[in-house]
Amino acid sequence: MATSQQSRSVQKSTDVTATKGNEFEDYFLKRELLMGIFEAGFERPSPIQEEAIPIALTNRDILARAKNGTGKTAAFVIPTLEKINNKMNKIQALLLVPTRELALQTAQVCKTLGKHLNIQVMVTTGGTTLKDDIMRLSEAVHVVVGTPGRILDLASKGVADFSQANTFVMDEADKLLSPEFTPVIDQLISYFPKNRQIMLFSATFPMIVKTFKDKHLAKPYEINLMDELTLRGVTQYYAYVEEKQKVHCLNTLFSKLQINQSIIFCNSTNRVELLAKKITELGYSCFYSHARMLQSHRNRVFHDFRNGVCRNLVCSDLLTRGIDIQAVNVVINFDFPKNAETYLHRIGRSGRFGHLGLAINLITYEDRFNLYKIERELGTEIQPIPPVIDKQLYVAPNTLEETQVQQPNRQLALATRQQQQQREFQPEQQQRRNQSSRGGYRGGKHPTGSRDH
Repeated sequence: MATSQQSRSVQKSTDVTATKGNEFEDYFLKRELLMGIFEAGFERPSPIQEEAIPIALTNRDILARAKNGTGKTAAFVIPTLEKINNKMNKIQALLLVPTRELALQTAQVCKTLGKHLNIQVMVTTGGTTLKDDIMRLSEAVHVVVGTPGRILDLASKGVADFSQANTFVMDEADKLLSPEFTPVIDQLISYFPKNRQIMLFSATFPMIVKTFKDKHLAKPYEINLMDELTLRGVTQYYAYVEEKQKVHCLNTLFSKLQINQSIIFCNSTNRVELLAKKITELGYSCFYSHARMLQSHRNRVFHDFRNGVCRNLVCSDLLTRGIDIQAVNVVINFDFPKNAETYLHRIGRSGRFGHLGLAINLITYEDRFNLYKIERELGTEIQPIPPVIDKQLYVAPNTLEETQVQQPNRQLALATRQQQQQREFQPEQQQRRNQSSRGGYRGGKHPTGSRDH
């Protein structure tokens, strides 16, 4: 199973090993917080943690540019937890993220690191019911993790009180400050005290971030650990193919690469399900995830894939922002992305926390200009795929003999697909029954989850 690879030591790149030599004890953190940090397997701070934690503890605004997979989440979670007063039953921090999956994962990091602190963490997204959130907020909540639309909804209704929340963190700030979210963020900030601390973390900072910084941040401490936009440790290749040859090319890659786990990206939700079906027909087991699926089902797919139940995951860009699945050593862009930002976040899946990985791009004639543009914008080189790829580029040295090439097993692949379809069908049927009993939805296409706004 893929999980057997996750716990073993792997070769790491210098952006997570080139530290100043600080220890977590140097920051004079609460004993209970240190216990949670060490029990979670942290040994010493990564570079972004060394830069951000001591500054964050002084309540200064921060603008931090760091790569995905370098310990960025803990860099803001640790100081946030340190400053919480668990005797005050008020919301004291908001951690804002662009997607539901990232909200769930960030909340889990808070709970894991703060397990001995008696701090109450609440996660709220467009995939949870408003009634449940209102009931939860009637009890003590110290840290709220969520997506912009739902948080603003709770604040504007007077359900969530942020008047005592002195910490406001925005992870994946480039996405949160896109045109669709910026008006929401501006409104949201008005519910916070004037002396709040704002921390922005992202891998890329487009001009809109500068506009936001000038408007809302007070002399922020700027951290830039990006000497290049692509992740170190990720080897990038492209293969020129016709559209009709893509599945055949994918089959060839499966038969030749030592894949621990892989994520395969498509540019639309329709193509996600079609490709997953074709991969199953080839005899390889795979899960799929996209925005039109029920939230509960997407959570289950994500959980099972992270735990190694299945080796391959086909998805849309829904999953590209900061999702930590360390066992993934191969990312395949079945559909080449349209812009550099999406490309960067996609290939980040294969190099989590400095681990080595492989990114393979299937390029059609129409994609060639995007390929050149992305190379230029990211200052990187995406090379033609060689006949044989050196395993040492993407397989950890101590697992070279253990990570095997996938063998087609049509029976297992079909069983995996049936398992996912049953899970997808059951919650949908349940939701239909619930809505029918309320006199609501009674048939037709199910209006399942869309993006948070």
